[in-house]
Amino acid sequence: MDTAYDNLKKGERGAWISIIAYLFLSTLKLTIGWIGASEALKADGLNNSTDIIASIAILIGLKIARKPPDENHHYGHFRAETVASLIAAFIMASVAIQVLIDAGKSFFHAHHETPDMITAWTALFAAAVMYGIYTYNARLAKKINSSSILAAAHDNRSDALVSIGAFIGIIGARLGVDWLDTLTAFVVGLIILKTAWDIFTEASLTLTDAFDLHKIEDIQKSVAKVPGVRDVPSIKARSHGNVTFVDVVILVDPDLNVIESHDITEYIEEVLVQEHDIRATHIHIEPNGC
Repeated sequence: MDTAYDNLKKGERGAWISIIAYLFLSTLKLTIGWIGASEALKADGLNNSTDIIASIAILIGLKIARKPPDENHHYGHFRAETVASLIAAFIMASVAIQVLIDAGKSFFHAHHETPDMITAWTALFAAAVMYGIYTYNARLAKKINSSSILAAAHDNRSDALVSIGAFIGIIGARLGVDWLDTLTAFVVGLIILKTAWDIFTEASLTLTDAFDLHKIEDIQKSVAKVPGVRDVPSIKARSHGNVTFVDVVILVDPDLNVIESHDITEYIEEVLVQEHDIRATHIHIEPNGC
């Protein structure tokens, strides 16, 4: 379990990087968007301002998840990380709806201002920054098996795409398609909403103990190949933040003594750590053919 807590600490670094980047970019985009009259850039900046709240929620979730087990949480607080992802999804969805409403109102407005070119360069710069942060957080999430940092990475990637879309919309508006900037703001809202839905779906599945069937099959194959295991009639798994809990039933030779059966379970635990990085396994032994 010590590894899981260390990974949560590393995850906080990714959340802090996102918070600092969003603080800087939201201020930059909202200021330049207002000065340069770009609805798309202002929508993008508003998105980043709420991303700050979502990233703070993830940071808090990571800190709570690091708390050790207590009398009410015998398995620890790891799922606080997933709850944080869920909160982030709701925040993003609320912003997306507001962006869509504002863009819809602006689209039917009689006059559309042509955005200044500086707003386009600001959007392109922001896209490069966010893609760099996405790359960092995606690698970190994979390394530490963190659902909340992976959610943050998905948000980072969508923000990079949103900024690219804003850039395209601004350029189009400057070429004479004056409504394209507002249309891009509407597309920005849709992208934010889609990202929120994806994060919500993943978090909901985790909180309801859903687990990837392909991973279950791979784990079962690893257990079945352990010497002494005759069959694996039952195997279950669930995720608690960055920790995977596995419950497995194995059949062994009924003539084995307790020590020999125990040695098999220790070998299984070692295999699951090495092949799947699973460190929380409950193994039930049953005699084969009885």
